[in-house]
Amino acid sequence: MIDLYTWSTPNGYKVSMMLEETGLEYAVHPVDIGNGAQHEAAFQAISPNGRIPAIVDGETSVFDSGAILLYLAEKTGQFLPTDPVGRAKVFEWLMFQMAHVGPMIGQLAWFTRSAPEPVPLAINRYMQESGRLLGVLDRQLAKHEFIAGDEYTIADIAHYGWVSLAQGPVREGAADQVGEGKALDRWLRAVGERPATIKGMQVPATD
Repeated sequence: MIDLYTWSTPNGYKVSMMLEETGLEYAVHPVDIGNGAQHEAAFQAISPNGRIPAIVDGETSVFDSGAILLYLAEKTGQFLPTDPVGRAKVFEWLMFQMAHVGPMIGQLAWFTRSAPEPVPLAINRYMQESGRLLGVLDRQLAKHEFIAGDEYTIADIAHYGWVSLAQGPVREGAADQVGEGKALDRWLRAVGERPATIKGMQVPATD
């Protein structure tokens, strides 16, 4: 049994989607980041950075969503190619999400929803860059069925929560950067219809 410490965020959805895809048994422990639960000592003993998600698998704890995806992929032998070239492609796009898509969209969300006062320069900066990144994904998906190639991998799982939640506002604010987005739309539909995606995006149940 894997213990999953998570909340309703794109990073949290990555791990619940992956766990649903792999069929591993897991127990959900909600970490209410709105009420500061991520700062509690018990959680930080598992996740030193004080960020969700984190997992405990027996004697092993893993924090950071990208690291958890890699751990679960290696553990199960699923959603990560075994050949060096295929693995490198997945690593490329996983790092693209971790280093660019997540941080840029995350900053855009903060400046548009949480900043105490509007900062137009920052909003425009993060909107345009988020749009550019979605354009990169759209062009990649025009050439391949999935982000890292023609197989569904952890690169797709890593991106889905961020892209599905942000693509509407980003297309409205940076349409010239995103482009038509037809390939991105196709991918969003394909991933969004997967049973594991539907279940994973509902974790944790907070009602």
